[in-house]
Amino acid sequence: MSLEKTPRGRVLVIGGSLIGLLAGNLLLRAGWDVTIFERIVDNLEGRGAGITILPGLVSAFRAAGADVSEQSLGIELPARLALDRAGRVVAEREFAQTMTSWGSLYESLKHAFPAERYRRGMTLERVEQTAGKAIAVFTNGERIAGDLLVGADGYRSAIRAQFLPQAKASYAGYVAWRCLADEADLPGADFATLFERYAVCVAPGEQGIGYPVPGPGHSKRPGHRQYNVVWYHPFREHDELPRLMTDDSGRYHANGIPPALLSARVRQEMIDRAQQVLAPQFALALKKGRLHFFQPIMDLDPPRLSFGRVALVGDAAFITRPHVAMGVPKGAGDVIELLRALDQHGADFTAALAQFDNARLRVGRAITARSRYLGAYMAAQLGSESERQQAEAQRDAEQVMMETAAPIDYEALAQAR
Repeated sequence: MSLEKTPRGRVLVIGGSLIGLLAGNLLLRAGWDVTIFERIVDNLEGRGAGITILPGLVSAFRAAGADVSEQSLGIELPARLALDRAGRVVAEREFAQTMTSWGSLYESLKHAFPAERYRRGMTLERVEQTAGKAIAVFTNGERIAGDLLVGADGYRSAIRAQFLPQAKASYAGYVAWRCLADEADLPGADFATLFERYAVCVAPGEQGIGYPVPGPGHSKRPGHRQYNVVWYHPFREHDELPRLMTDDSGRYHANGIPPALLSARVRQEMIDRAQQVLAPQFALALKKGRLHFFQPIMDLDPPRLSFGRVALVGDAAFITRPHVAMGVPKGAGDVIELLRALDQHGADFTAALAQFDNARLRVGRAITARSRYLGAYMAAQLGSESERQQAEAQRDAEQVMMETAAPIDYEALAQAR
């Protein structure tokens, strides 16, 4: 895509994280006059953890102007392995894949986007629409009109809440506990192996995922990398989950607790619990981890993605479980389809957004269905004893190892559904 001299129209992108930046860069390079509005004042680079590079992701970033490749972004791993509760390897297979960090992707996109078009500290209050404009109304009193508004404001999207108030995310019965640990803090032969593999832990009633990502300064040198851990663990929604989202001062964060406010007591409880239920390698990484946070696993299939001159992309559209590792690739696909529809229909925004809506609803539903399938074992852990036993009997370590975060052509899968 090349920049055009005369803008095709003005686009307001709400949300300046990965998908918002991807949308802003792609639209700008396609000739649109783009401004990104981000509510957080501070730099977002320190947020997030590990990301699996799936097919199409690097090409989308390159189209957005980021000077990246799989080799420059991440750490190439030649194989996968599965560990049991005792830390023994119970399955292993060659499976080439590249892992990166959220910060590496964010920095590449942020560098490509003009700083003067990125506005921080802009909290959206609501969206208004006229016959030909979408108007973003911000809490500071500013009203900014555009020809198109792209909602990239994440899984707690204020835009989705306004246009689809009936669409509520449902809790799946477990959380993803995450951390990054420095390679220097994880010595020994076990971790020498794990830093060369994508690993899953298939302990009873639990599931863990671990892999190396670039370290501070995006270093990929041995000894300077980080180990990314994701641990799926069941919690009851009403009597356990609220405790996790209450900080040390007693304040309850209903919409998710920021990592910096995570209770020291909760953090220690999880470290102690990991020693009891996970492979020792995973438990040690969690103990040594320096960036602990968690996310309740949620599902949301919206009935539509466009509203007049407003389009939802990324987690503002579908909320899918992270087992498929499709959060960023799906968001990239949303933006690319939006651009394709705009290119085909020109100034006919109604036709363009109808095409976008139809195409991405099919793909989003295919992804969420797959993510529920992969998360069924963890969802069963809060069920009856017979449901847990059945889930355990059907679990296969090699299958879990090979299906988690595996590349799938969801476009083709959507067409087949």
